[in-house]
Amino acid sequence: MLNVVVMVSGGGTNLQAIIDAVHSGKITNTRIAGVISNNQNAYALTRAEENGIAAQCISPKQFSDRTEFNRALLDVVDAMEPDLIVLAGFLVVIPPEMIRKYEHRIINIHPSLIPSFCGTGYYGLKVHEAALARGVKVVGATVHFVDEGTDTGPIILQKAVEVQNEIPCEYQDEKGFPRYVMEQAEWQILPRAIDLIANGKVSVTERIATVNE
Repeated sequence: MLNVVVMVSGGGTNLQAIIDAVHSGKITNTRIAGVISNNQNAYALTRAEENGIAAQCISPKQFSDRTEFNRALLDVVDAMEPDLIVLAGFLVVIPPEMIRKYEHRIINIHPSLIPSFCGTGYYGLKVHEAALARGVKVVGATVHFVDEGTDTGPIILQKAVEVQNEIPCEYQDEKGFPRYVMEQAEWQILPRAIDLIANGKVSVTERIATVNE
């Protein structure tokens, strides 16, 4: 059984997609061991509590410096004994020591087709705004392993979403467009990636992730 810890800063829609997929059997051999947020007002914490999942808030604001926070964050993560850590919209830089300790055991969902619209400064709505401003015809999402760079780890899954003439009218505004991408891509590939990992179907060789189905 794969113990998963989900780290999230906001509403937790990707967390909900994971919870729903575990309940429906789309994700197998997996239990959500805990949810961690840096935001005490994050609705993700409520989602966790409503589903009987241990939830904890730990924020850099609670500590005198980042070194102290990094140490405390790692202690909280370790206490939940994760086999896999899922970053589902977690807007805090992961400490290098945590990345090294959990090498190839931390994954992230990014709202673009990496290597487009990724790296420092590209997160959340900023990604979608940049994509729309550029006039791209295809957007999407990427699940990748986390390394010490920004969005540079081995890619596990990607899904493209066509923009031109494909998005229903109800999604064609600045708030609807990100949700459309989440529904069509993020909520599909993140649960699938977790299920693949839980069943030993993902391997990494020389920074290339391979899915063995």
